[in-house]
Amino acid sequence: MTEESNHFEIPSTCILHIASKDDWEQAMREGEYRVKSLTTQGFIHFSLPSQLIEVANYLYVGRNDLVLLYVDEERIKDGIRYEKPEGVDEAYPHLYNPLPLVAVVGVSEFLPGEGGLFTLPDNLKEP
Repeated sequence: MTEESNHFEIPSTCILHIASKDDWEQAMREGEYRVKSLTTQGFIHFSLPSQLIEVANYLYVGRNDLVLLYVDEERIKDGIRYEKPEGVDEAYPHLYNPLPLVAVVGVSEFLPGEGGLFTLPDNLKEP
């Protein structure tokens, strides 16, 4: 997936990554997604749909330069590791390699609502 689209099938193995538009555009030029945390922390952070809004409102309040990457973890050869950050009871998906673009099944703009807070995109809400 190399272009932004709001119409795509969300696989049951979907994990999510919040990216800046600039980082995503750079990934499309380079053919893989590398983000600063891969160098500084050794991995790329992901969220499950149930974890997305807590992460977004903790780290990105008020930012208007974000996209949401929908990633099929089954398309990642080296796999995802589920790990619990220190002091947290819930495991989050991490990738210790660059993200291959073939694993990205959808991209959508990710904008905050009133007060700068994020809400779950409609396509991730339970029917």
